[in-house]
Amino acid sequence: MTRPGKIAATLSALALAVTLTACGGDDEGGAGADAAPKKIEVTFDGDSVTPNGERIEVATGQEIELEVTADEAGEIHVHSSPEQELEYDAGDSTVTFTIDQPGVVDVESHNLDKVIVQLEVK
Repeated sequence: MTRPGKIAATLSALALAVTLTACGGDDEGGAGADAAPKKIEVTFDGDSVTPNGERIEVATGQEIELEVTADEAGEIHVHSSPEQELEYDAGDSTVTFTIDQPGVVDVESHNLDKVIVQLEVK
C-alpha cells in the first residue's frame, strides 16, 4: 500500500473508532443515572397542591425526589411506563422514583384530581 493509501486507511479506521465511541449506548440506567437527584418540593394543604401543573425537565434514569409536606397521608400517581403509585405520610416525607423512557409524564394526585407536575423526560 502506498503512503497516501496507508494514511487514508488509518484516518478511516480512526474516524470509525471515534464514531462508534460517540454513538455508544447510554448506561442501563439512562442518561441521568449519574446525575444528581432532581428534588421537587410538593405541598398538600386541604384541596390544593403546590406546584400545580408546572413542567420540569429531567433526564432518563435520573432519580427524582419528591419532598412532600402534607396535612394527611395520600398517594401520588406517576403516569410513566410502567405506571407508579407512591404513598406518602402526613407531615414530611420523601418519595423517590426514576423514569426510563423519554416523553412527558404527568405526576398527579388522584385524590385531588390535579396534576402536580409534568416531567419532561429527555
